[in-house]
Amino acid sequence: MSAIAIEKTTDAEALPPAPGAPLALVPPPRIDIQQATLKWTLVILPPLLGILMFIGVWALVSASSPNLPGPAKTWASAVQVFSDPFYQKGPNDQGIGWNILSSLKRVGIGFGLAALVGIPLGFLIGRVAFVNGMFAPIISLLRPVSPLAWLPIGLLVFKAANPAAIWVIFISAIWPLIINTAVGVSRVPQDYLNVARVLDLPPDKVITKILLPATLPYILTGIRLSIGVAWLVIVAAEMLTGGVGLGFWVWDEWNNLNVEHIIIAIFVVGIVGLLLEQMLVFIAKRFSYEFQA
Repeated sequence: MSAIAIEKTTDAEALPPAPGAPLALVPPPRIDIQQATLKWTLVILPPLLGILMFIGVWALVSASSPNLPGPAKTWASAVQVFSDPFYQKGPNDQGIGWNILSSLKRVGIGFGLAALVGIPLGFLIGRVAFVNGMFAPIISLLRPVSPLAWLPIGLLVFKAANPAAIWVIFISAIWPLIINTAVGVSRVPQDYLNVARVLDLPPDKVITKILLPATLPYILTGIRLSIGVAWLVIVAAEMLTGGVGLGFWVWDEWNNLNVEHIIIAIFVVGIVGLLLEQMLVFIAKRFSYEFQA
């Protein structure tokens, strides 16, 4: 009897619940609060300590050097500067917002021209051995030249400061684009090209369906390096050419002995460069994911 009763009980438990019967709720997964807190602490604490250490060292140095403003004085000046970032009181007296936009515009034009020339040229260099042999000595000779050394050439040719600054951005940003694109094209597996030859794909299909997807991570790396170089060079170029821009703003504030504004400009240049870098990293991850999928 006991065995039969056990068997009947087991069969009854295996049956689905009757209509209207309450369903058993599945308990939610247990979250370890301490472990999550420790994880976030390890993420936030190191950079926070680094920033606090930097501010502390800055305060100590400024206390021993009366000409260097400290963090508190610089912060008060930054609040005043950013309270009206888009004022205009003349061609050479404008808010920091206009200076940032002017520098970004020059960088965008110079970098865009470098991408239009550098990426196709990199494809040719990586794909055609004759073109590679022709351009290799030119690139090796010109790439190590300091970007500011090209500024007098730009002033001589264009006879204007703004095109000369864009020229410096162009000639500085083009080399990483050419080199990284050429390396990516040269490392495309030969099996891919053999399949394209067997399928008798036209050259445009070979570029768009095989070469471009395979070299896209290299191109994006070259873009990140180029935009970093371009943003690094624009400040120095604007110091020499003048006009509205962060570089001119730094030089003008130095002539006015306003060191607080120079420090603010340094932080602005670093923050904008960091944002550009993170934006390109995000784009690179998106494209890399789609290519792998």
